[in-house]
Amino acid sequence: MAPGDTHQARPRVIVAADPAALAKTAADRLVARIIANDHRVAICLSGGSSPKLLFELLATDAYRSRIPWDRVHWFIGDERFVPSTDSRNNMAMARKAFLDRCAPPANIHPIDVDAADPNEAARRYESELKSFYGAGQLDPARPLFDVVLMGVGPDGHTASLFPGYPAVEETRHWVTGVPKAHVEPFVPRVSLTLPALASCHEMLFEAGGAGKRAILTRVLEDGEDLPANRARSQGETIWLVDRAALPENFRE
Repeated sequence: MAPGDTHQARPRVIVAADPAALAKTAADRLVARIIANDHRVAICLSGGSSPKLLFELLATDAYRSRIPWDRVHWFIGDERFVPSTDSRNNMAMARKAFLDRCAPPANIHPIDVDAADPNEAARRYESELKSFYGAGQLDPARPLFDVVLMGVGPDGHTASLFPGYPAVEETRHWVTGVPKAHVEPFVPRVSLTLPALASCHEMLFEAGGAGKRAILTRVLEDGEDLPANRARSQGETIWLVDRAALPENFRE
C-alpha cells in the first residue's frame, strides 16, 4: 500500500486522564520505538503547543537517560517561515525544550528559514530528507521515520496541510511550500506532504484540552474528510487524547 493512501487501517484511540498523563504516554511510546531500532533512528517532530509537555519530559533524567542520543535524528513536520529566533518557529520551541540540551547538533535537522522563500526551503528540506533516506523514492518496506508526531488544528489541519489547500493533494514531492496559512499565525509555512508523513512505523497524534473536543468530534466521530483524517501511517496510527478533549459520545 502506498504511503499516504487514505484507505489504510483505521487509527487507534488511546485515552489519557489529563495533559500530564498524555505527555507521559506519548513519551513512553516514543522511547519504546527508539529502543526497538538498534540502528539509526529518525523522529519527525510536530509544532504548535500540543507537544510542549512531551518535549520537556524528554529532557528529564528519567527519559533522557534511556535515549541513545548519538544515533537519533530529529526532523520537523512543518515550519512557520519566520526566523529561527522568532518564538513562533516550531523547531526553536523543540530546541529550547529539549534538543539543544540533549541532542548532538549534527542530529538536529531544521527547515532552512533563511532560504529565499518557502518553496526554496521546501526544495532544500526535501533534498536533505532524500539524502538521509538514501533514495529518491519512498519504499513502503523501509519507512523514512520511526515515529511522526502530529497535532490537529481547529480547522482539521495537521502539519501545515490545511483543508482545501493544494498542499494536501501533493503526492510527488516530499515537502511543499504553503504560501498562506488558514489559521493563526498567518505566516507562510513549509510542510511535509501526506506521503512523506505516512512513511513511518508509527504516526502519533496528540490532542488535549476541551478546546480540541469540537474538532475531534469531526475527525474521530464524523470521519470528515479533513487533512488530519487523511494523514495515516503505513504502519500504526495512534490518536492520543485526554479526557477533556474526548468527544462526548465517543466509545472507547
